Amino acid sequence: MDIAAESTQSLFVSRLRLNEFRNYSTLSLELEPRPAVLTGPNGAGKTNLIEAISLLAPGRGLRNVPFADLAMANGSGGWAVAGRLQIGADVYNIGTGLSRPVAGEKRAGRQVKIDGVSERSTTVLAELLTVVWLTPAIDGVFMGPSSDRRRFFDRLITGLEPGFRKSLTQFERAMRQRNKLLEIGGSAAQFEALEAAMAEPAIAIAAARVHAIEDLQTAIWAKWRDNEVNTAFPWATLAVEGSIERDLQLMAATDAEDAYRDRLRQGREQDRAARRTLDGPHRTDFLTGHGPKQMPAKLSSTGEQKALLTGMILAHAELVTTRRGGRPPLILLDEVAAHLDEHRRGALFEEICRLGVQAFLTGTDAEIFAPFGAHAQFLHVEEGRVSHSDRP
Repeated sequence: MDIAAESTQSLFVSRLRLNEFRNYSTLSLELEPRPAVLTGPNGAGKTNLIEAISLLAPGRGLRNVPFADLAMANGSGGWAVAGRLQIGADVYNIGTGLSRPVAGEKRAGRQVKIDGVSERSTTVLAELLTVVWLTPAIDGVFMGPSSDRRRFFDRLITGLEPGFRKSLTQFERAMRQRNKLLEIGGSAAQFEALEAAMAEPAIAIAAARVHAIEDLQTAIWAKWRDNEVNTAFPWATLAVEGSIERDLQLMAATDAEDAYRDRLRQGREQDRAARRTLDGPHRTDFLTGHGPKQMPAKLSSTGEQKALLTGMILAHAELVTTRRGGRPPLILLDEVAAHLDEHRRGALFEEICRLGVQAFLTGTDAEIFAPFGAHAQFLHVEEGRVSHSDRP
């Protein structure tokens, strides 16, 4: 691989420790700033390992499963993930996990510690680092329901706007309470209070989505105009579609907030019949197109959709690095290389090195990662054990 210039790495995980996580009883792994290639047979624990890394960020990780499901089978029922994160000259020790259940007591939720100090919320993790991933389950995001696209793009937006997740949490909490009132009944005053609690974060969510998608689109165009990677990955067209997003194009944020509250009030009977809130940022959709072919992404071939997703992740990584003062994200790519042809694999590897990100790539065949050469560290995973290996 011919790398003209390799960026200085300013953020990476230098140590990862697992305890009773998935198929790992215990693991202590030292890592270098370079991209990490994880190879080994199916079922060895490659995806489990990068899932653990994904939990160094807010959320439920790359598989989006209940935290209790992450515990090792036949273990204590709890699990722990610890990462030593280096950001420039600074070092942060992140610990997260779920304590083992105690009979007769309500189980506590996911716990987070930074340098040994317990944090009340996982939101603090978004201030430290951005983690983004592609897995085989995401391949169908353009064809699936709008909820899948919201989950995918909202994760990208969280990497650009660390406070975005807080607004989502506030809105969802208030909406659940309103939905409960729709079922059991409530006074007008109760509805008004909850609808006011929904409206403010709803506007913040919609505004963040609009601005982030505009910035990502600009980054995509700039990247594919100025970089030879455009020969490997098609550029995407992006748009966000929702009632509040439309309002924000026509009126000030305060007026859009009032308009949303009015719609909620007027729609109570319809919502009561549906037993859920029918209008809001939880109904927004993200529209993606294949730029060069000027067609919706959902009509593109499977290979083209994979290339679009990969290109978006690369552009997002560059935008995150710029927005966060040169601090790159971590990128997790599960079995991505196996679904790209040789030309696109080479372009992906070269772009990862150029961006200076610590990426983790999994695959069963080590040979397809050979173009990385000395630019990557190679790890072999088998039966929940990880060892450093010579590059192919």
